[in-house]
Amino acid sequence: MRVACFSTKNWVRDSFEKANEDGAHDITFLEAGLDGTTVSLSNGHRAVCVFVNDVVDAEVLQGLADRGVTCIALRCAGFNNVDVQKAYELGITVVRVPAYSPHAVAEHALGMMLALNRRYHRAFNRIREQNFSLEGLLGFDVHGKTIGVIGTGKIGRVFCELIRGFGCRILAHDKYPDGELEEAGVEYVAVQSLYEESDIISLHCPLTHETHHMINEAAIGSMKDAVMILNTSRGALIDTGAVIDGLKSGRIGYLGLDVYEEEEDLFFEDLSDQVIQDDTFVRLQTFPNVLITAHQAFFTREAINNIAQVTLGNLTEVEAGEDPSNLVSPDMVAS
Repeated sequence: MRVACFSTKNWVRDSFEKANEDGAHDITFLEAGLDGTTVSLSNGHRAVCVFVNDVVDAEVLQGLADRGVTCIALRCAGFNNVDVQKAYELGITVVRVPAYSPHAVAEHALGMMLALNRRYHRAFNRIREQNFSLEGLLGFDVHGKTIGVIGTGKIGRVFCELIRGFGCRILAHDKYPDGELEEAGVEYVAVQSLYEESDIISLHCPLTHETHHMINEAAIGSMKDAVMILNTSRGALIDTGAVIDGLKSGRIGYLGLDVYEEEEDLFFEDLSDQVIQDDTFVRLQTFPNVLITAHQAFFTREAINNIAQVTLGNLTEVEAGEDPSNLVSPDMVAS
């Protein structure tokens, strides 16, 4: 199948070329992201391969359909950037990579938790300046704390398994409780109870209409003072304005973000010689108790190789006329 691969970085090209050694697919690698201004680059291709910040709305989908594109291959698990209903109406198949490495994301969340608590990032910078003072670096024992996990799919489940080793009480919230986690001692509770009782809250749920801005002013107001919030899922799970207010008041004591609601104009690019125009993001950077990484939680060798292999496998199934194993359907959006 002839595929236009948008938002290509060196690691994308390397992993896809390795997975496509047999030449089963003819891939055009494009540095540009997909949106209304670049949709014409799909000319002559039957499929497009896109990532988390590519724009695949109704207008772009119509442009793709007009150019003969019949498949959208997401090289990620989330599909909130795709108008799935419109794609279905246009006869465009949407496929995704539902699980590339849950360990990568869960381990990153755990790393952010430890770094925020013990302030590794701040200590590193101090030592480089020969400042060996411990003032301002006081942490707490994670042992014995209550950890709230929202979403216990593949990633949330691994995070629960990792955090169990710290001797914590684990609260979880999910529409579909995991029986094995329950047997292991994880307590499923209403989300409000999780907010009220947790010392640390880690988000591992998809972005839907129901979860959009679930961490908002009301939610934060019901949390413990100095709560730690970690988000390695989707930026729009968090109302950034409300979180900034929570940081200013002290209700939020620690914030770890690997995703950001308006990240499409920032993440995955080198902007070191530019002035950041997003005032909200710049404000977040001023807090000493905020740790931000640029959507790198997934970024391990194992994960990117799995992404390439599963994406090309999805395309092979579509080309063969098979029912795709990793199809994204409109009912998934509705749910």
